Amino acid sequence: MFACKAISTTHLLHKLRGLMKNKNIVGDAIQAYIVPSCDAHQSEYIAACDNRREFISGFSGSAGTAVITESEAAMWTDGRYFLQAQSQMDSNWKLMKQGLVETLSQEEWLLKVLPEGSRVGVDPFLFPADLWKQFSSTLETEGHTLVAIETNLIDVVWGDERPAAPQDEVFIQEFQYAGKTWQDKIYQVRKKMEAKQADNLVITALDEVAWLFNLRGSDIVYNPVFFAYAVVGLETISLFIDKKKLSPAVESHLQESSGAKFTIDIQPYNTILNFLQSLYTGGKKCGKTWISRKSSHAINKCIPLSKQITQITPICTLKAVKNTVEIEGMKKAHIRDAVALCEYFCWLEKEIVKGTQTEISASNQLEKFRREQELFVSLSFDTISSSGANGAIIHYKATPETDRPLRLDESYLCDSGAQYRDGTTDVTRTMHFGTPTQHQKDCFTRVLKGVIGISSAVFPNGTNGHQLDCLARLSLWNSGLDYLHGTGHGVGSFLNVHEGPQGISYKTSATDVHLEAGMFLSDEPGYYEDGQFGIRLENIVFIKPTEREHNFRNRGFLTFEEVTLVPIQTKMIDASLLNAKEVDWLNNYHMRCRKIVGDELLKQGRNDAWQWLMKETTPLG
Repeated sequence: MFACKAISTTHLLHKLRGLMKNKNIVGDAIQAYIVPSCDAHQSEYIAACDNRREFISGFSGSAGTAVITESEAAMWTDGRYFLQAQSQMDSNWKLMKQGLVETLSQEEWLLKVLPEGSRVGVDPFLFPADLWKQFSSTLETEGHTLVAIETNLIDVVWGDERPAAPQDEVFIQEFQYAGKTWQDKIYQVRKKMEAKQADNLVITALDEVAWLFNLRGSDIVYNPVFFAYAVVGLETISLFIDKKKLSPAVESHLQESSGAKFTIDIQPYNTILNFLQSLYTGGKKCGKTWISRKSSHAINKCIPLSKQITQITPICTLKAVKNTVEIEGMKKAHIRDAVALCEYFCWLEKEIVKGTQTEISASNQLEKFRREQELFVSLSFDTISSSGANGAIIHYKATPETDRPLRLDESYLCDSGAQYRDGTTDVTRTMHFGTPTQHQKDCFTRVLKGVIGISSAVFPNGTNGHQLDCLARLSLWNSGLDYLHGTGHGVGSFLNVHEGPQGISYKTSATDVHLEAGMFLSDEPGYYEDGQFGIRLENIVFIKPTEREHNFRNRGFLTFEEVTLVPIQTKMIDASLLNAKEVDWLNNYHMRCRKIVGDELLKQGRNDAWQWLMKETTPLG
């Protein structure tokens, strides 16, 4: 199990509650304070200086929201983190399990516990505009008020121990990897703006800024992004960034203009609010501004509501559909990544019988194998190296306190990925190096059937991801099983391993978009038994057009192609549960692994791993 000692938060909560009554900081006292997980750009993964929710609660998962009142502290998180949160939080905290019918939403809970006429505070940079509107409206129905607290109270509690903001230089994502110049991207964006009659586009998401200007950074570990905002006008471009991050080469890259319309005005990072406010003051006749509902309330409120176009940005969708250079780069990156994984599992199969490897030592060796591959930059997230019962913790991260030895009589789940200059990878394999139980084989096979169900899907243009989600769950449902996470997320091209807006999930979303050719997604159903084991299989797939016998109303049809090429352990499969088409899918998949990855293994002289690959891809009869 996930066994680590929870930190004591009593003194931290005491300090925070004192600040909630401090009129010099909050004005009139607030009766509740919300601590989201994100940073000012609504990033999923954040820099150490923005780990406020983890600091105040002890819970280190990537998703969760803390709400602290005068007498209670509650943490909302999803099914990936239930076990982890229970283990990491002390008795001051109540776990609120999102996704369960009986769990109150944050607003419902506040309405239940707050005294009449309460003020609920939050840092306006850490609340997206759409959530602010929803929260504020709900609280007002019972006479409460959502209040913007300009000074972040967690930062005050944290004090001098809070890590400094990162200051590393940004670097250029060359054309050979990007496939388009930043000027071409600006041109594309402006065409979208003209169609919407928008004079300005505000860009707050870090991966969107990085993609637009063909730049990358290291401000957030594993995510090659940097802190910046941008505003694109029909005639102007403004980039808000700490100039210390810009080397002469990057400045030259940004000034490779082809006229005044492509001249970038570089301004200090912290002047973005003043700039946006100035667009509509002093009698200026500025037209509409395109700004995402996911931008922070602090940014969003600078634009008058009557002047806002509140849709996902054109960059979000342009970035999701990879160009031919990016597609080729992603495929090549996954081949090299598969080489590293074949090396790893070949090595692990020999080592595990010695009884000397642990979750951490094994994952360190996997990183070593990846570092040997061309164009490797970093991991794309913390490796999930989990044995036995730890595999049931969906986003488990081994620590010295939780590190377990790898054993022949337990299953092993490894979810890992890497950042290469030409692509981003994310792959999960569950293996057993001894003898799996019949129940484990049954569960594994049903998860595999889900992988095949998604991968084999054929669907018309205009289909959304949530319409496909049930294909991954059908076999599990037939046995009364399920899993509490989405089935697929978008993947960036040497950008964030979790990329929107595309995805496959049982949840519907206001930002759910049609799946398009050129998008990359994960295909990752799973099954988890608390205290016993976890099973997940994950491939990255690429959406491409497909010809069918018919073409209903000339819509055109799409399907998936696997770009992850790592063997799926046949020892874990109960072949009696697979139909003929599923057996063919698996055998064809393994033949592709043999040919494509096998050739690369031989090319790199990795003969032991090649022998392992040949063994693991023996056709299923």
